[in-house]
Formats: sequence, C-alpha cells, structure tokens
Amino acid sequence: MLTHKRRIVHFVQEWYSVATDAFQEDPKIQGFVEELHVAIKEDSDLYPTLKNDEKTIISIMQSKSSSPSAAKTAKKKIHPSLILSRKTSRDHLTDGMKKRRPIKPTDENIIKVYCADHTYTTLKFTMDTTVTEIIYQAKDKLSLGDDLIICEVKSNGDRIVFKENNLCVTTGLSLNGRLFITPREHLDALTPLPEQDGPTSMTAVAIEMMSTKELAYQITLYDWELFTSLHEFELIYWVFGRHKFKKITANLDIFLRRFNEIQYWVATEMVLCSNVSKRVQLLKKFIKLAAICKETKNLHSFFAIVMGLSNIAVSRLSQTWEKLPGKFNKLFSEFETVMDPSRNHRVYRLTVAKMNPPILPFMPLLMKDMTFTHEGNKTYFENLVNFEKMHMIAQTLRTVKFCRSQPFELDSPPTVKSSADVRQYVRNLQVIDNDRILTQWSHKVEPRRS
Repeated sequence: MLTHKRRIVHFVQEWYSVATDAFQEDPKIQGFVEELHVAIKEDSDLYPTLKNDEKTIISIMQSKSSSPSAAKTAKKKIHPSLILSRKTSRDHLTDGMKKRRPIKPTDENIIKVYCADHTYTTLKFTMDTTVTEIIYQAKDKLSLGDDLIICEVKSNGDRIVFKENNLCVTTGLSLNGRLFITPREHLDALTPLPEQDGPTSMTAVAIEMMSTKELAYQITLYDWELFTSLHEFELIYWVFGRHKFKKITANLDIFLRRFNEIQYWVATEMVLCSNVSKRVQLLKKFIKLAAICKETKNLHSFFAIVMGLSNIAVSRLSQTWEKLPGKFNKLFSEFETVMDPSRNHRVYRLTVAKMNPPILPFMPLLMKDMTFTHEGNKTYFENLVNFEKMHMIAQTLRTVKFCRSQPFELDSPPTVKSSADVRQYVRNLQVIDNDRILTQWSHKVEPRRS
C-alpha cells in the first residue's frame, strides 16, 4: 500500500516536471494537488516515511505563481507578435536578445475582422476566446444581423469556415489570410483584399547586402526562439482538437507558419527578380543558405528553403537553372535526396538519428506522424485507454524534448550589414503565398519558350 502511495507522488512529481505551467495556471490541477496534500498529511501518521513525500507536494504547491483567484484578476498583456497583421514589430529587436515569452491563453490579441465590402473593425480579445465570442463582439461593433459566421479568406480566394467552438483561430491563419465575418448565405460573396496578393517588388538588393552566414544565423536564432516557446502538450491539443481541451496552440501554430513563411519567401524573391544574372546569384545564395542551415542542424528552415526552390514557379525557370554552376546543381540534388519522401522519409529519419541536440526538426513531419497515429488508432477500447497509442504519441513528444535538450549556441558571424537590420528583416518577411500569382510572375520573368 505504501509503495502505491509513493508511486502516485512520484507520478505527480514527473507530471509537474513536464507541465510546470499547467500546475501554476490550471485551477483544477491546483485543486487536485491540494487534495493530494491533505490525503498524504492524513496518511503520514500511519506511514511516517510519507513525510518526505509531503514535502515534495508542498514544494509543488508553493511553486504556484499565483492563486486561482489571483490568476483571474491578473493583468492581461498583448504579446508583440499578436498585433493587427500578426507581423513582428521592432520591439522584437530587443526581444530577440533574450528568451521569447510563450503566448499564453490570457494574452490579448488585436486583429482586424473584415466584412464583404472590405470594411473592417478592430477587435481585442484573449487567445482562448471562442469563435462564438468573436462573432458577438464583431456583431455588436458592426451592427450586423443574425446567423453570422467567422471564416478565413485566403489569398487564393479559398474560404475556411470556423466552427463556433473553435478557439485561438488567429494564429492558425495562412500567411496572407484574413478573418471575415458574414451572414452564412453571403459566404460566396467574400473576396480577398488586394493587399493579400503580397509584394510586387523584390528585396534581393537587401539580401545581396547580407552575408549568407548572417542570414542563416538570424533565421536559426528566430526559429529556435519559436521552437523553444511551444510546449509539447500543444502537439496533443493540435492533433486531438483544441476545442476538446479548451487549450490554445498559438506557439505551435506560429512555428508551423514559419515553415510556410520561409518556403514562400524563397519562391517570392526568385520570381520577383527580373534580371536573369541576379536571379542566378540569388539562387546560389539560397542554396548556400540551405547548406548552412543543414550544417547547423536547422532542418526546419533547410526543408523550407529547398521546398521553396522546388516550387513549380521556381523550378520552371530553366534559363536560371541552366546558368547555375555544376557544384551548386550537385549540392541541390543532394538536398533533394535528403527530402525524398519515399519509404516514410527514410533518408531524413536516418540523417536525424545520427545528430545530437540541439536540433530544429522538420516539424510538419512530426505533426504528420502524430496525426497518422491518432487517426489510425482508436483512443479507447471498451472504455479502456489504448495505452499503445499513447506510447506512440509520447514517442513524438520525446523527440521534441530530445531536440531541445541542449541550448543552441552559435557563434555570431562577421556581418556586412547591421545585425539589427538583418534580424528585423528575417522576422518580417513579406511573401506571396498564392501559387497562381507566383506562377504568373514566373512566366513574366521567363516566358514559356515557343
């Protein structure tokens, strides 16, 4: 009996070590720990050796940053990355020097919600606000009728309708996506804003002024900030459904979004460069950038850069690729081998298996693994938890924990341009995320050969 009791305390201690924030912020968990403390205190008269276990539980209780009542009255903050367009501001020039503060459910979000005529209202709400509450706020400010829906309108015109119990929807928007509110019967009337088409001029001149090593360094610093801000539990909420747990996945959303941002940044810069010789130089720079990312174990951006160069709008630029020196062509072919998806990304998995932390993994593949595990296996069998499925999901979480088990320590390279300018640039990338528009620009800079 004593052994079982001590195992429970050990389990709670392990739970606390991997979910410290939950113990400090969740009133239900705090209530459970308090009840456990009372039970241990009562049992310690019969089992004196439980006195030490009681001290363990007391230390966990004392670690609470605030009581449940204090948490409710805690001052809400607006996270720098959650203002209007969701692009980072110059505030991050100082934030980048220190550990990034994870986005929390009580952080306030300021964003525009558009109508069909492209008028908008600006709303402020916490990250854990549901779609139902967003509709209520917008309806009141815009004096709209009933049967309203909130949806994302993507830059290509696609519309994604959110369910009323969805929460934390803003960080899950596509790169140039916008939130719209409309009566349900008018959904088909929604069209993208002109600004969603993305930039019309390249920043290749600015990129030329930056050393490739400095670019890779600043990209990796930012990627690591984003990666270390997310909690492993966010992967579970994301796969099983945030609404089921009433938890946000904002930090994971932003890290996954970063992959698309780097990918489309590469494609955007390539197709907006009208001069073929400059385009060749830019292509060489991106291949070098991918090589440095791979060397520094930033596989997240490595994959994104190579996928950007593999975009059909870029791969069809035959005049550009023909002028690429042989050694760069060979290097790019090696990159494509690492990215080969055959046999469940076997080459990539073998490559990662040989690496020691810190590692920035190819996050979309980890999410794919978890989704496949979840959808391919029942969570319950005859009202009993399927622990085999839980062990498989836990393996992915252990992979994330392993990748972050050592600090990322990179020596700052010599820079041609101000480090602050490079830092600001990589955290505020402007991209075209509409493949149709990318292809149009591609045909403009290199028309189809007759």
